[in-house]
Amino acid sequence: MEILVKTALGLEEVCASRILELDPSAEVIAKPGGYAGLVCVKSCREPEALASAISSEVLEAEHVYRVLETARATIGDIAEKALRAVGGLISSGETFAVRTVRRGRHVFTSLDVNVAVGAAIQKELGAPVDLDEPDKVVRIEIVGDEAYVSVYDGALEWSKMGPGKTEAHPFFRRISVVQMPYLGPPKSCREMGSRIGRAAQSFEVGELVIAPSEPVEAGALAEFIQGVLEGRESRLKVQARTYARKPNPVEVLVQDLYQLVRARRGEPLVVFEPEGVGLHRSAEMLLELYRSARRINFLFGSREGIPKGVYRAADLVIDLAPAITLPTELAAPTALLAVYTALKMISRGEPLHEGDPGEA
Repeated sequence: MEILVKTALGLEEVCASRILELDPSAEVIAKPGGYAGLVCVKSCREPEALASAISSEVLEAEHVYRVLETARATIGDIAEKALRAVGGLISSGETFAVRTVRRGRHVFTSLDVNVAVGAAIQKELGAPVDLDEPDKVVRIEIVGDEAYVSVYDGALEWSKMGPGKTEAHPFFRRISVVQMPYLGPPKSCREMGSRIGRAAQSFEVGELVIAPSEPVEAGALAEFIQGVLEGRESRLKVQARTYARKPNPVEVLVQDLYQLVRARRGEPLVVFEPEGVGLHRSAEMLLELYRSARRINFLFGSREGIPKGVYRAADLVIDLAPAITLPTELAAPTALLAVYTALKMISRGEPLHEGDPGEA
């Protein structure tokens, strides 16, 4: 085996064809052993050059591994061949990590392989392990009865939480989203509520307050609230299944808008409406408000918008996109993303500019 390529499911044959265009003499197998998402190059004229060409020209190839050693699918042989593969590629002063993906039935787990290979490399080279930001990565791809070993720079790894990135969800926990309900046909109310509930849970805001400003028809409000709860639950289930941490369920409350504003006069109140100032002009004050309180309230209108009288009680009125009217279901998520980005930039000393980026 010379090269192992991972591709999206269903694109194996397309990827194999593209590789053959680069090297017609190569022996290429799509879905080796029946395993979807894989394409292997068993032989080719110049493996290094072909691997580089695949990486730069075959967009269907999501990961391209230059196989340095092939081992039997046993822990002992994998550790031996991995140690041979890293010779001259990892020094004692470099950190490394072992990543293993296993396909097929074996008497060991991927973690067992990681431990055995890592221990062998540490014993031989004295190199320290760094699972988060390694200088080098030892990749073990097990396909049935064989294991393929690759070594590459850790900087080439795509990571959801790479260097310089911090988790965003603690930022949103201090934000209370106050949303006027969308009222209309029952089906529309429920769908709109579902979208808003999913968005609030996606950001894991501190709370979502449904705040009508006047008496409303009970049936329409009930549909909207039920949609919000359904949307929250559907997103929460996805988060619980995919996150390494336990997600925070968003609390959903109902309160009259005017009474909420009166009750929270001592807290920062930020209204998002077209009559406000641009975010670039209000970002510094917004950052001060965020830092000054345990909770900051973001107010969003619906079909009629936030009542003008509430503006007088607000600390800020912000227009996110001048001359653009955002749909009700996009207002809160757009504001949350924009505010997060703007405040991060300001806290790092990066300027915010108005107008075309070329004019900045």
